[in-house]
Amino acid sequence: MGLPHQTAGVAVAMSLCFTIPAQAAEPVGYTRAELQQDVDALHRRGVLGAQARVVTERGTGWAVAGGVADVRTGRPVPTGGHYRIASNTKSFVAAVVLQLVGEGRLGLDDTVEQHLPGLIRGNGNDGSAITVRHLLQHTSGLHEYRAALPGQGREGFEQHRFDHYEARQLVALAVSRPPDFAPGTDWRYSNTGYVVAGLVVEAVTGNSWRDEVERRIIRPLRLTDTRVPGDDHRLPHPHARAYQQWEFGGELSDTTEFNPTVSDAAGEITSTTRDVNRFFRALVSGELLRPAQQAELTRTVPAGGDLAYGLGLYRKPLSCGGHYWDHGGNTAGVISRGGVSPDGRRSIAMAFTGAHGERPQDIAELAASSDRIVDRLFCER
Repeated sequence: MGLPHQTAGVAVAMSLCFTIPAQAAEPVGYTRAELQQDVDALHRRGVLGAQARVVTERGTGWAVAGGVADVRTGRPVPTGGHYRIASNTKSFVAAVVLQLVGEGRLGLDDTVEQHLPGLIRGNGNDGSAITVRHLLQHTSGLHEYRAALPGQGREGFEQHRFDHYEARQLVALAVSRPPDFAPGTDWRYSNTGYVVAGLVVEAVTGNSWRDEVERRIIRPLRLTDTRVPGDDHRLPHPHARAYQQWEFGGELSDTTEFNPTVSDAAGEITSTTRDVNRFFRALVSGELLRPAQQAELTRTVPAGGDLAYGLGLYRKPLSCGGHYWDHGGNTAGVISRGGVSPDGRRSIAMAFTGAHGERPQDIAELAASSDRIVDRLFCER
């Protein structure tokens, strides 16, 4: 769900699995104390640092944290810390695209070729067969550009961590390979589609996707801790430092700073659990979109196992029946997970740093533990 460079073992395994003031807990259901216990358990099982924030139907909520923010100093994780939300960025971009559709400036069945002539052409790739809907729903068949990035693993990350990338450069990496399948015939998660979607936004509005996200989402929702950083490799303070384990059983390296243009519209944004909760509650409740586009947002296709994918959102099942919406994101050293109820009134946002283990099973257990936290929030009512 968005890594600066391909990484071995831990990050891949986790990606396949894994202001609201703190107030008194709700009188029934999953409580702040239980959430704290679950976060502390994650730390003991192999997460260096974790933070989580819940917002209830009453608009009240609580935030907890566990573990350490910096292995050198041992300082605790801040409950309102900034982090790279990675592929949660896709939900922001999808919302902008759907707003443009609602304004009649763009159609979900428009082709990429209509708006970006010649961008996707060659090696079996054809922009005239790929629609905007395909881009947002991961059904375009476009190859994953990250697989062709220069440098892999820890050495590649260190060598290229401050490189600047242009969106068209990233797309060219993908188009240099044949497509994974014919557009609309299958589903496969691809960051490339969202980089192209960002370019479509620019072609339609004359502004970068970053400016449109700022104007249409961040400012209206007063997401004061949310940034679209471009080339800025730093994180705002306070924050927990990010640590990546590149191979099972290996050492962790500090990956806090890197140039986020490597993720572009697929995963560039930084935020906080407060702002992430606010955004997803607004998106799912219909605050950002017109009814027709809201319906498109939640029209899903199978996405493997018991998951389904809409336009920038996963639909995930609950053990008690029903479902919740989420996206989530992975980047070097940081994993974000969460969920929001179908009515947008109850939500959780979580961020984990330094996930590590000796074997794939360890990471799978961490992912399952984070999923159980969300399940408890929605099912223990």
